[in-house]
Amino acid sequence: MFGMIFEIAALLFTGIFAGAAIYVTLVEHPARLECGTPIALTEFRPSYKRATILQATVAVLGSASALGAWIGGGEISVLVAGALLGAAVPFTLLVIFPTNKRLLAPDLDPHSAEAATLLARWGQLHAVRTAAGTAAFVLLALEVAGAI
Repeated sequence: MFGMIFEIAALLFTGIFAGAAIYVTLVEHPARLECGTPIALTEFRPSYKRATILQATVAVLGSASALGAWIGGGEISVLVAGALLGAAVPFTLLVIFPTNKRLLAPDLDPHSAEAATLLARWGQLHAVRTAAGTAAFVLLALEVAGAI
C-alpha cells in the first residue's frame, strides 16, 4: 500500500519536474533568447531564482518518493527513475552552477558576447536536465501503468 502511494507521489513530482523543464527548454529559454541578450539576461535572473526553488524541491521529493516506493517493494525501474531525477541536483551544482553564477554576476555586461555564450550554454545544459527528468517520468509512468 505505502509502496504504491510513494510510487504515485514519485510520478507526480517527476511529472512536475519534467513538465517545467520541458517548458523552459522548448518555450521560455528560446523566447527569452529571441528578445536579444540584454533582455534575455534581465529575464533570466529572476526566472532562475524562482525556478530553482520549484525544480530543486520536486527533484528531491520525487527522488525520495521513488526510493520509498522501491523500499516498499517497487521494481528496480522505480529506483532507476528516482536516480535519474535525483541526478539533476548534483548535475546542477557541479556542472551548471558555474554558468549560473556567471549569468547572475552583477558585473556581467548584458551586451557582451560572453553573456550571449553563457545563455546559449545554459540552454544546452538545461536540456540535459530536461532529458533526464523526462526519461524518469516516462519510466515511472510505464511502471505505474503496468507496462514494465
